[in-house]
Amino acid sequence: MVVVLVVVVIFHLLNGKKARVGTPAQVVSVATATLGSMPETLSELGTVTPIATVNVLPQLSGYLTAVGYQEGQDVTKGQFLAQIDPRQYEISKQQAQATLAKDQATLAQARSDLARYIQLHEQKSIAEQTYNDQKFTVQQDEAAVQADRASIAQYDLDLAYCHITAPVAGRVGLRLVDPGNYVTQSTSPGIVTITTMKPTTVQFTVPQNSLSKVLARFKDANASLPVTAYDSDNTKQIATGSLYALGNQMATGTGTVNLRATFANDDEALFPNEFVNVKLLVDTLQNAVLVPTPAVQSGAPGDYVYLVGSDNTVSVHKITQGPSDGKNTVILSGLSAGQQVVTDGMDRLSDGAKIKVASAKKSANPAAAGSTDAPAAAGSSAQPPHGGRKHATASADSAS
Repeated sequence: MVVVLVVVVIFHLLNGKKARVGTPAQVVSVATATLGSMPETLSELGTVTPIATVNVLPQLSGYLTAVGYQEGQDVTKGQFLAQIDPRQYEISKQQAQATLAKDQATLAQARSDLARYIQLHEQKSIAEQTYNDQKFTVQQDEAAVQADRASIAQYDLDLAYCHITAPVAGRVGLRLVDPGNYVTQSTSPGIVTITTMKPTTVQFTVPQNSLSKVLARFKDANASLPVTAYDSDNTKQIATGSLYALGNQMATGTGTVNLRATFANDDEALFPNEFVNVKLLVDTLQNAVLVPTPAVQSGAPGDYVYLVGSDNTVSVHKITQGPSDGKNTVILSGLSAGQQVVTDGMDRLSDGAKIKVASAKKSANPAAAGSTDAPAAAGSSAQPPHGGRKHATASADSAS
């Protein structure tokens, strides 16, 4: 019986050894970590904010008699937009002119009388009170003439307001009031809205933990912070501009601060109030260790890569990752240039597993020829990429 048990144990041991020896190596793709540059950007959602949006309101009351623009037309500053019936203001001006003529005649008579009273006063031939009263009469008539002239100036201004012109250059929107309507100063929403198309700005926010780096570059007079606008899918570049203004306070509810970038927008690709994705280039890391983004995994050990050993085995290697451009990721610590990492075929790998390289070694440098690594999905380079599979063995012995 003892002999039978010994034979059974030996049989199982031999079979287990053969199974381990016969385990095939996992076919993987690898890449070599290299030194290179990496732009450090902040990716945020922004809104196209025109430099000027003007709602043209009437400044007096009257019937709208004409409109001098086509909907969607580009206009220049001072260009005719609409006409309010000016007849009532012309009549009022004529009445003021008549009153002025009358008061000027009265003033002339008063001054003539005053000249005569002066002579009589010098000859002691007129009472002192009569002389003083005449001086006051002249002053009153002079004030009346000044008031008449002010009234005429007001009616001239009203007539100018009847001829409505564009206060800024830009593009008019859809017509809000048709000719024939009676408009007033409180007419809402106005006659038309003018929006400047070019240049334009994009307003966005950055979190407070990123503000210090932005401020350091923004305060540098010799530094320019490029801003790139992308479409809503974050796949197509729309325009490039630069940061030109920061808000003066932090929003307590969100912990963010408003920033504004300016764009020439010559092709008018940025449309007012459009939502766009923006990338603000804060800095460029030089001589950084780069690996293809698919090589970076996240799991129980934290962020890690499968490091290829000289004996064609892999080990779980903990790293600290930095910015990413989607295709490549910066390794801040835990990896050196020249070391090889697995970029594809990690699904069945474990610490110490045997591997077989499927193809020629590839470089993490995006400019290197022959690299066939597929770029990862684009995202904010201010945040490390996630989504790697979890590793089952979080052994501290595998970290370096």
